[in-house]
Amino acid sequence: MLGTYYYHEIIRKTIIAFGTLFNQIYIKHKDANGADYSEMRVPLAYGPTQKFLARLEQQSNLNKPVQTTLPRMSFEMVSIEYDSSRKSGITQTFKAVGSNAQLKKVFMPVPYNIGFELSILCKLNDDALQIVEQILPYFQPAFNLTIDLVESIGEKRDIPIVLNSVSFQDDYEGDFSTRRALIYTLQFTAKTYLFGPVADNQEGLIRKVIVDTYGSTDRISAKREMRYTVTPQARVDYNNDSSGILNEDLQPTDQRISVVSTSAFNKGDRISIGNEIMYVKEITSGTELFVTRGYDETVAEFHVKNLIISRLTSVDDQLVEPDDDFGFNEDWQYLGDAKSYSPTQQTDIW
Repeated sequence: MLGTYYYHEIIRKTIIAFGTLFNQIYIKHKDANGADYSEMRVPLAYGPTQKFLARLEQQSNLNKPVQTTLPRMSFEMVSIEYDSSRKSGITQTFKAVGSNAQLKKVFMPVPYNIGFELSILCKLNDDALQIVEQILPYFQPAFNLTIDLVESIGEKRDIPIVLNSVSFQDDYEGDFSTRRALIYTLQFTAKTYLFGPVADNQEGLIRKVIVDTYGSTDRISAKREMRYTVTPQARVDYNNDSSGILNEDLQPTDQRISVVSTSAFNKGDRISIGNEIMYVKEITSGTELFVTRGYDETVAEFHVKNLIISRLTSVDDQLVEPDDDFGFNEDWQYLGDAKSYSPTQQTDIW
C-alpha cells in the first residue's frame, strides 16, 4: 500500500520559511552622545544552541583572530506532532489543476504541528533585548506565513507560526577565562499541512458504472439476470452544434415549436433553448416539433424568435466536467447468462 514515491518538500519549505522570518535582525550601539557608532546584522544559522556553546568553551585563547562571535541566533526543528483539532475526513478529496492545465485529484491534507526553537546568544543584555523586541510584537500569538506547499498544483496556504513561550538564562559562572553567554530561548509551533501523492485525473469523473444483478446468492452457478448501466448526461450544449433556429416566439405553455427545419432532429432527442431543456415527442411536420417543456427539472421559459436550438447528444455527455451540473443516463438490460463482466477487458467473458 505504501511505496508510491512523492516528495513535496513541505517540511523543508516550512523550515526555510521559519528561518527567513529572522534573517534581517540588526543591533546598534550608541556612544555617550546617543549617536550610532556601530550597526551589526545578527548572524542566523540552523543548529542546536549546544553546538555554539561548545565552540565558545573550546576557544579558550581569547586572542585567536577567529572566534565564534556574539550576538548570533540559531534555530532548529524540535518536534512533529499530529494536530487532531484541525483534522478533516480522511477520504475527502478535492480537484486541482496542475501546471499543465491537467485536472488532478488530491486527498485532503493532514494537519501537523512542527515545533521550532529559536535561540538568541549574546554577550551583552542590551544586545539581547534589542533582538527580542524586534521579534515579540509580531506574534499575538501567531504570525501567518504563506507557503507554496505543493508547487505542482499551486497549493498555497497561510501557515500560522505561534509563539508558545520565552525563557532566558545566563551561562556566565564568574570565571574570567570563560566568555559570558546570555541565552534567550523562544519556542514556536508552525501549524502546517502534509499532502499525500497527487494523482493525475485525466478523465475528471467516472464515465460509466455497471451493476450486474443475479437471481441467486450462489456464487458458482448463479446466472446474471439484469444489467444496470449509468453514464453522465449533459445538461448544456458543449459542442455548440446549433441544430436549429426558433421560427417564432415561444410561450412557456406552448407544446409545439416552430423551427426553420426539422431535418437535424429525431424523435426522442433532448434539446435546449437557453437554460430550458425539452424532450422531442414527435416531429409533426417539416417545420414543427411536439415537445415536453421544462424537461430534466428545468423551467419552461419564454423564448424569442431566432434563438438557437441545440441537441444534447452523447458527444456532449463525454464533455461533462466534474464540477458541472449534469444528470444521468440509465439503462436496464436483460442478460440471463453465466458470463461475468471484466473491468480490465471492458467486455463479458465466460
